[in-house]
Amino acid sequence: MDANDFAFLRQLLEAPSPSGYEAPARRILRQRLQGVADSIEVDMLGNLVVRLEGRGERRARLMLTAHCDEIGFIIRHIDEKGFLWFAPIGGVDAHLSPGQRVSVQTASGPVPGVVGKKPIHQQDGAEKERVVPFHEQFIDIGCSDGDEARRLVAVGDPVVFAAGLQRLQGNRIACRALDDKMGAFLVSHVFIELARNERPPCDIVAVFSVQEEVGLRGAGPAAFDADPDVALVVEIGHGTDTPAHDPRRTGEVKLGGGPLLSRGPNINHALFDLLCRTAGELDLPLQFIGEPGGTGTDARVIQLSRRGVATALVRVPTRYVHTPSEVLDLTDLEQARRLLVATARKIVSRCDFLPS
Repeated sequence: MDANDFAFLRQLLEAPSPSGYEAPARRILRQRLQGVADSIEVDMLGNLVVRLEGRGERRARLMLTAHCDEIGFIIRHIDEKGFLWFAPIGGVDAHLSPGQRVSVQTASGPVPGVVGKKPIHQQDGAEKERVVPFHEQFIDIGCSDGDEARRLVAVGDPVVFAAGLQRLQGNRIACRALDDKMGAFLVSHVFIELARNERPPCDIVAVFSVQEEVGLRGAGPAAFDADPDVALVVEIGHGTDTPAHDPRRTGEVKLGGGPLLSRGPNINHALFDLLCRTAGELDLPLQFIGEPGGTGTDARVIQLSRRGVATALVRVPTRYVHTPSEVLDLTDLEQARRLLVATARKIVSRCDFLPS
C-alpha cells in the first residue's frame, strides 16, 4: 500500500462515524470519489450511493457495498456533578469500556473524556469479578458541575473510542472501526480502479451503507433503490488464529492467509464459484467459512431485496472485532482488492447467476 492510500485509510478509520452519525466518514468518501463517478448521491437514510456505467449492451448491475458506520455510544443524561451517562450504539462489550479514553462528538467539536472506573484498591472480592453494566458507567470530561458539562455536551451526542491507527509488526495494523471502514476503503479503491481503467461490462453501484451495527438498517433500502442483479459485500471476517479460539467451533481463519469467503444459504453458488476461479487465475490464497443461515451482515438483507439478489461475502480476516484495537494484515486487504476488481470485470449477465 502506497503512502497516499495509507493516509486515506487512516483518515477514514479515524473519522468518528457511529451508527446514525456517519457524516464524517461519508464526507471523506464522497470527496475521494468526486470526479470519478458518473453520479453520487446520498439517500434519505444517509447511504452514499456512487454509480458507474458499464460498457456492455445488456448489462447486469453489480452492487459493491460495505458499511461506513462503527460501534460507539450515545449520551443519555448529564448529572449535576458534570458526569455523562451513556448507552451503547451497536454491540459493545460492557467490560471493555471502563478506563477507556473516548471522544464525545458535539456540535462545536470533539470533547475528550474518560469512562470512569472504581480503582481496584477500593473494590471488594465480588466487585473485582463483576462486569459493570452500561447503565452504571459514566464519562468524565473534567467538568466541575452539570452546568459546565451541559455547555459543552448535549443529550444525544455520539461518542467513539479515542483509538487511532497504529502500525504493528510487518504488514499489520491496529485501529478501532476496521469493522467495516476497511471495507469502505476497499470498495472506494475498487470503484476508482474500475472507473479509471477499462470500464467493466456491468454497471456498478457502490453503496457505503449506514446503520449496519444497529440492525442492518441502511443496506436494505439502498438495495431496493439500486435494484442490483449481483452484490459483492465486503466485511470483516473473524480471525481465529489466537489462543482464545477453538477452530472446531469457529473455523480456522488466519491473518495473512488471504481473503475469507463465506459459504452457506446467504451466498449464491455461481458467484462463489466465480470468486474461487478468479482467485485461482490470480494465484491468490483463499480461506473459507461455513455459515449455516443468513449472515449477520448486510448480505442478509441485500439477498432478499425485491425479487432476490445473487450475493456473496468477501471478508478480510480481522482480530479483536468490536474492541478499540481491531487488527488486520494489509496483505489480505490488497489481495481482496485484486479479487474484487478482477471479479467485477467478469460479471456480464444476470442469467449467469440463476440457480440451475
